[in-house]
Amino acid sequence: METFDFKDGNGPVPVHKHVNGGGWVANTANVSETAYVGPHAHVFGNARVSGNAHVFGNARVSGNAHVSGNAKVFGDAMVCGNAQVSGNAVVFGDARVSGNAHVSGNAVVSGDATVCGNAQVSGNAKVSGYAWVSGNA
Repeated sequence: METFDFKDGNGPVPVHKHVNGGGWVANTANVSETAYVGPHAHVFGNARVSGNAHVFGNARVSGNAHVSGNAKVFGDAMVCGNAQVSGNAVVFGDARVSGNAHVSGNAVVSGDATVCGNAQVSGNAKVSGYAWVSGNA
């Protein structure tokens, strides 16, 4: 059995390479075959990636996060906690989506932006730079 340390404090855990892209996926995570996980991307914890979603670059999806639809998470972006990224949403750069946050529709979160708490970013919204969206926004 192959193991990998995602550096999340849990030490090495059982993993496999995703069939579409070759990225590391913890055996506890659920990634559909139609999704893409690039060779340097990581999906771990109880995270899910489904539909035609793409996770690539050095992106990380963890915790109970769910990336679905045609969403894209890339660069050094992180989606974690119970966060959801769906539809045609894009999260990239050093952006973080965490907590119970939802990013959906054609929304874009980029740069060093953080979306957290119960925040929702949807439609054609764009959050970029050093923006911080949190709480029940």
